[in-house]
Amino acid sequence: MRTYLFDLDGTLLDSIDLILTSFHHTSRIHLGRELTDEYWLAGVGTPLRTALSKVAGSDEETDAMLATYRDFNLEHHDAMAKAYPGVADVVRRLHRDGAKLALVTSKLSIGANRGLRLLELEEEFPVRICADDVVNGKPHPEPVLKALAALEAPASSAVFIGDSEHDMAAGRAAGVDTVAVTWGPFPRATLEAQAPTHWIDTPEQLLGL
Repeated sequence: MRTYLFDLDGTLLDSIDLILTSFHHTSRIHLGRELTDEYWLAGVGTPLRTALSKVAGSDEETDAMLATYRDFNLEHHDAMAKAYPGVADVVRRLHRDGAKLALVTSKLSIGANRGLRLLELEEEFPVRICADDVVNGKPHPEPVLKALAALEAPASSAVFIGDSEHDMAAGRAAGVDTVAVTWGPFPRATLEAQAPTHWIDTPEQLLGL
């Protein structure tokens, strides 16, 4: 039985509008200006601290921006985020069939757990590797390798399903097959640079890999 490692935002959870709105809110509060959607999207899939530290003037400002972002994001989470059609059903089927599943996300655990509750997939993902569980976030392979270790699964049995180039890079560096989903926010050309092992246009196609 294969091991399935899933990214969260842009893969399981349609939360991109929420993420961008949270970034813009934080930027207005702390920087007095807004950056473009394209700028913030480029950092989606990497740890939030990494993305914010690039525009903050100090570690203290990064901490303050993190707090502002998290408070706004969690306040608006359930109203703005939703499941991608068909994704939860496929995850539940894999779980029923006995597959090993893990969540591998650059979100902090408080946000990741909130997302799984909204998706009603908490039971399906007892193993969750979040930003606060690792030293090096994606695109570093550490999160993927830590998930494999927790599942006691070899890389040869695993696929990492994600929507960003950072997911593809992390999976490839960890020695697992990668699956690029096309329903996320990134154009195919961006992901092609990381040479995904598989492409899927619908969640159901994952069952045939």
